[in-house]
Amino acid sequence: MTGTPAKRTDQNITLRARRMKFTFPSGTKRQHFVDDDLVMSHFTAVLSSVFPEGEDFFIRSVRNYRDQITDPKLQEAIKGFIGQESTHKTQHRMLNERLQAMGYPTARIDRHVTWLLGKVDRIFSTEMRLAGTAALEHYTATFAEILLNSPDWLKLLDGSDVREILLWHAFEEAEHKAVAFDVYEAVHGTEKSRVRAMRIATTIFALEMIVLTAMSLAGDRATYNPVRLLKSLNQFRKSPLFSRDAIRRYLSYNHRGFHPDEWDSSATLEHWAAELTDAGGNHMYANG
Repeated sequence: MTGTPAKRTDQNITLRARRMKFTFPSGTKRQHFVDDDLVMSHFTAVLSSVFPEGEDFFIRSVRNYRDQITDPKLQEAIKGFIGQESTHKTQHRMLNERLQAMGYPTARIDRHVTWLLGKVDRIFSTEMRLAGTAALEHYTATFAEILLNSPDWLKLLDGSDVREILLWHAFEEAEHKAVAFDVYEAVHGTEKSRVRAMRIATTIFALEMIVLTAMSLAGDRATYNPVRLLKSLNQFRKSPLFSRDAIRRYLSYNHRGFHPDEWDSSATLEHWAAELTDAGGNHMYANG
């Protein structure tokens, strides 16, 4: 991840939905599938649990304004965004079914997120829901680029059955990080509402991830080993998610005139486009 924002770029990325097939965890009940790390395994399971309904919310929020967009390039980007998010939703539902069988409470979390986003739909206007989507896409893109550029995180995932799906998802989040934001700008969303939506989204997202991860951990017998829990929490605290660079990037969203492409991901995308394809140019995880 770049340490400071770069000049705004026009990356001219053509978004497309990829047909995917992954190998999911096949371990026994309560296996800690991310390098046998207690907290990171539960955090990853919770994150995957919120994706299906979250991605559906993002799609709805952008689709509400699709008929107001006159720029053909942005219309094409919206099409790619919806296609990619729909595939993410499907693949994470499949992963979540496997994680549920392993003892992670993914079904319960999915029901909770469905309820929560139903309330969001009723309370907030379509403009605020789009602004919230743009804000949360900033977080997912930041998480994605941290993962794709962190040797420690990549090493943590080596040999994990979730490595393939997380790398693919991260790559596509980095690809389409500006779409919801560009739609918001195109329909004349205000800076004030954009920043307000980010503050609301940050509060809800942070609280939900803390509470849901704690709930998931509470159902795991390994959590009650204090030595293992404290060691794992300490490792999580040192995660690149909480580095100075990461925090600077999260906060940059609130600056006047911000745009996601200020954080130039072109080198990251170029590297991983090659990394995630085989010698014949086919995506290594594609089905067909």
